[in-house]
Amino acid sequence: MIPLTVRDFSFSYPHTDRRIVNDVSFDVHEGEFVSIVGPSGCGKSTLCYACNGIIPHTISGTLGGNIEVFGKDTATHEPHELSAEIGIILQNPETQLFAMTVEEELAFGPENLGIEPCEIERRIDWALSIVRMERYRETFPFHLSGGQKQRVAIAATLTMMPRALILDEPTSQLDPKGKREVFDVIKRLHDEEGMTIMLIEHETDLIAEYAERVMVMDAGRIIMDGVPREVLSKVEFLHKVGVRPPEVAEATFRLHREGLVPAVCTTMHEAREMIW
Repeated sequence: MIPLTVRDFSFSYPHTDRRIVNDVSFDVHEGEFVSIVGPSGCGKSTLCYACNGIIPHTISGTLGGNIEVFGKDTATHEPHELSAEIGIILQNPETQLFAMTVEEELAFGPENLGIEPCEIERRIDWALSIVRMERYRETFPFHLSGGQKQRVAIAATLTMMPRALILDEPTSQLDPKGKREVFDVIKRLHDEEGMTIMLIEHETDLIAEYAERVMVMDAGRIIMDGVPREVLSKVEFLHKVGVRPPEVAEATFRLHREGLVPAVCTTMHEAREMIW
């Protein structure tokens, strides 16, 4: 079964006729790592909220089309019904953290589902090992660094055992070290656990390195969809829609324009191989 199916989906917030998402259609397949990029206000976060039922059950508005998560229509299934299928991580981890210790944070979700204590313990051990936070089990979450807080938020979602994960700009408030920590966790979930990932992100340098597929969104529509090398090498196009290309793509684009290199590269590895 396809994890995520979006068909002709549109959404307008109350008191406006403007569609923040406008007739969007795509599928995310089992085990795929998809990233969505686009300028601020293009509808990326709105699409995220619709994919796990926050829209329309918590945030109301005018819907068109439909979204299905593992065959469940998000318009007729509440977010808590979808939580075992798809988890969501928000920009600011502090909006998702509230417990006195990391362990209590991770236990909260499965406890509310009535999971047996021994199974909760097993899930906590597994989730902490995935995000490499085992030694912080008894730590007050708000004493952690930004990257560590985000890793705890991811671990808390993992204890619900979702089959897919949506991350809405999870590194936007982090320093370079924190960004890399979070991307390494996402890659581990994808590579080792086979988890389906949909990532909303501005860091195109990291997207080029980690993602398998990139969609570009502008004015509520998907305007490009392909592998990172194809999409993120379109330097002039990305600038036009307000997306910053990877730095190595910027550099090799200028060199290519002068006839000094044969192609535009999107990762340092590609550039090294080409130059060598």
